[in-house]
Amino acid sequence: MITYRITLQDHCRSTESFLLNMLPKASIGYIHKIIKNNHVKLNNKAATGENLLCYGDEIAIKESGKMSSLLSAEKTGLDLLFEDDFIVVINKKPGIPVHKTAEDKGKDLVTMTEEYFRNKEITCKLRPVNRIDKGTSGAVILAKSATSAGILGRFVKEEGLGKVYIAAVQSGISQSGEINIPLDGKESLTRYNCLIQGNKFSILAIYPLSGRMHQIRRHLSGVGYPIIGDLRYGGAKIKDYPGHALHAFITSLKHPEQEKIITIHAPMPDYFISLLQKTGKENFAAFINSLPLLRRSLVKEDGLSL
Repeated sequence: MITYRITLQDHCRSTESFLLNMLPKASIGYIHKIIKNNHVKLNNKAATGENLLCYGDEIAIKESGKMSSLLSAEKTGLDLLFEDDFIVVINKKPGIPVHKTAEDKGKDLVTMTEEYFRNKEITCKLRPVNRIDKGTSGAVILAKSATSAGILGRFVKEEGLGKVYIAAVQSGISQSGEINIPLDGKESLTRYNCLIQGNKFSILAIYPLSGRMHQIRRHLSGVGYPIIGDLRYGGAKIKDYPGHALHAFITSLKHPEQEKIITIHAPMPDYFISLLQKTGKENFAAFINSLPLLRRSLVKEDGLSL
């Protein structure tokens, strides 16, 4: 068996996501096969694709000639969270736009993901189901067909996505609360819980219950606690960081073909982890331990059946 120790960069990643990134040339069918045949172990027990990996866990993959070849393949640069015949979900890095815009000279997430599939000799035109700001990191859902995009688009419009964000704001915000400030003439509601109250900044779990443009950023700025790095809405500058300290950590959606809710976790980017470590060893350890529990809070705040 080839064994790996789960790092902070993979904390709260599913087993399937871990394999998608370790084996970028493998088909999703192959990944499902090795899991089904018990060729993947988590802490010495048979793993499932939905297992949530935690910092310090040990994952082991059965050795074979094909596995060695797949493991040696060049990694894609994308962080794959979920894939099936209908959708692919990417953990977007900060500073990358979801789709091409006139002002952006570099690559966008849609183009990068389509290139990934072309390299696997798969042609598909991807359509974003949700969009997060260029400076925000986290889960972005891309539909593989117009049909899937239409089904998910209607679901998002009628039911919305279940969402939990993590944000760093200046210290002093209350332990929990809600922000009910209309945006663009429409009712807008954001709830939050403070996970860490640090000396210089606080870490929040945020639940946007409506979907206005820049809602979280505008709401937190509106109550005097802008997100760190969000220069547009009054946040302090973060040196050498291409975005702001806001991360789409959990996203829940109804599958476009199957009658079930899919819940996807997106591990935090390296710089965000470094920023959080500045809250102190004990605070950071408590925060890391709290992350797997936030899935339960999504039921409470959003009412989705997970």
